[in-house]
Amino acid sequence: MKPAAFEYHAPATADEAIALLADLGDEAKIIAGGQSLVPMLALRLAVFEHLVDLRRLDELRGIETRGDAVRIGAATTHAEVGRSEDVRRGVPLLARATPLIGHFQIRNRGTIGGAIAHADAAAEYPAVALALDAEIEALSPRGRRTIPASEFFTGMWTTDLAADELVTGIVFPMWRGRCGFAIEEFARRSGDFAMAGAAVAVRLDADSRVERCAIGLFGLAATPVRATEAEAGLVGSAVDATRAEEIGRVATAGLTAISSDVHGSADYRRRVGAAMVARAWRRAVEEAGND
Repeated sequence: MKPAAFEYHAPATADEAIALLADLGDEAKIIAGGQSLVPMLALRLAVFEHLVDLRRLDELRGIETRGDAVRIGAATTHAEVGRSEDVRRGVPLLARATPLIGHFQIRNRGTIGGAIAHADAAAEYPAVALALDAEIEALSPRGRRTIPASEFFTGMWTTDLAADELVTGIVFPMWRGRCGFAIEEFARRSGDFAMAGAAVAVRLDADSRVERCAIGLFGLAATPVRATEAEAGLVGSAVDATRAEEIGRVATAGLTAISSDVHGSADYRRRVGAAMVARAWRRAVEEAGND
């Protein structure tokens, strides 16, 4: 199949882009790298009268360390994120998630802002953003605002963005101290979307007790999910006393809307998700203990 006819727009600035979005309303769709949108258009799973292309907006590209955070422009490609020393040093979990995204062709064109705004519940970047308490910067004709990741993902492929808002950047706070990070996922083939996955961050105190931890789940609900109950139960625990399998069980126990499809039942996905949490926890704790 071929996409339905549409009018193409290539604004030169972010202000021009949001003016177009405000003027065109629901009939317009932003396209950045196009790695998710173009296949949907080709299959006519999505139809829009206007496409607003952001590829000319150099102001939306770039990676910068700002104090205790790393800011990444929305139009920065996955490949650029993966190559960045600032990301590797400041946001190791994001750096480790990047090679899991699709194939190298996708990473060369896909953008971090597109991945966040697309809000696919089986994607890696949204889960990492949620786990690390990232903030999403948005621009509209009304001005700029910052949206916590915990409030950004509202449903399947839906976000808190208004129709005339544009993601301009994502800010990831750095974790300091004895920290460890790991991301694990299970997919049918390398490069496929994960059936279930977990992104884990942990910080230990001087006595090797869990001082802080974050567990982000993906592929297991309509949005990425934080395993807050499991996190709360771990804080203050001696790391040697934690049981990875039990952490995985608690992290996935409260999920009530896991889908069943041709790839696996809800119960199967839950068990896979628990195993991914356990595996990521062990790796993160080992790294933190070696720090």
